[in-house]
Amino acid sequence: MTHPRIHPADLLADKNAVDVCILDVRTQAEVNTEALKNCIHIPLHELTAERLQNELIKRNQQANTVYLLCQSGKRAEAAANQLHGKIAQDVCILDGGMNAVKQANIPLQASTKAVMSLERQVRIAAGALVMIGVVLGYVFHPGYFALSGFVGAGLTFAGLTDTCAMGILIARMPWNR
Repeated sequence: MTHPRIHPADLLADKNAVDVCILDVRTQAEVNTEALKNCIHIPLHELTAERLQNELIKRNQQANTVYLLCQSGKRAEAAANQLHGKIAQDVCILDGGMNAVKQANIPLQASTKAVMSLERQVRIAAGALVMIGVVLGYVFHPGYFALSGFVGAGLTFAGLTDTCAMGILIARMPWNR
């Protein structure tokens, strides 16, 4: 299903927009690194219509549209599909996500502590698993080479479908909360 999109610069250019409701669906680690001010943050893997409605009530936001934000737009699209028809507000995707926000030089809240991005964590985990499979296959038994092949197949699938099971798993780890 396709959802309306708006470029972040177009949405945030209007300084008089008082009750703009932006829902950031990135992981906590990504939000800790940099975020837009006054966003509601609910990671995609924790997002439910009920939780969003509770956040809107808690913040006393009366917006007619919820603008969805992630890093590039893919998770925002998934969130829009997840929320479609389940909330009273319309949903709109911030086209290009945080990448577009940064390109438009929109001010961000930046963290002082260094946080590793989810993408970097996935690369480290995949690389470590491939190395472990090769070492175990060489030292102990050739059957361990299958671990490296499995990781390679997973990376290929992630590239083709733009979904990553390892990324979803790592996003749920305690250090990313």
